[in-house]
Amino acid sequence: MSETFTIHIQNEADYPVSPERLQQAALTVLAEYELAPTSSLTIVLTDDAAVQALNRQHRGVDTPTDILSFPAAALPETITDEAPYLGDLIIAFPYAQAQAEREKHALMDSLALLVVHGTLHLLGYDHDTPENRAAMWAEQAAALRQLGIDETIVPALESSPHDA
Repeated sequence: MSETFTIHIQNEADYPVSPERLQQAALTVLAEYELAPTSSLTIVLTDDAAVQALNRQHRGVDTPTDILSFPAAALPETITDEAPYLGDLIIAFPYAQAQAEREKHALMDSLALLVVHGTLHLLGYDHDTPENRAAMWAEQAAALRQLGIDETIVPALESSPHDA
């Protein structure tokens, strides 16, 4: 796994998470793709209200959700010295924590799943058709296996409103 990718963690509310585990989840996905080794992304942990506002603004859905993915726009061709920025993952920590408790999953495993899922979205995966979903779920399952997370965590969460 490349150690040159940069995964920024923003956790201003100081939610009880392992930043290293979140970074590991993203790096596990990124290491499988031919990306510039200086590629980076940001994982933001915030409250339900902030995610609800973003969900309303960007998806027209006025409810919180566990995670939203915002892929970065491509840089103009004239800018070649900038490290590739993949985008932002915005996690509603209280929502995700309640979801993990309800499903009886370890919180950090649930958060790692969300980061894997969101990182795949940043790389262009989606689950909008059966074919796309099968491809995305296969990649997600492979990453979860590498992280030592039981894949049975996915079925309970896959019907939840995931990121866009």
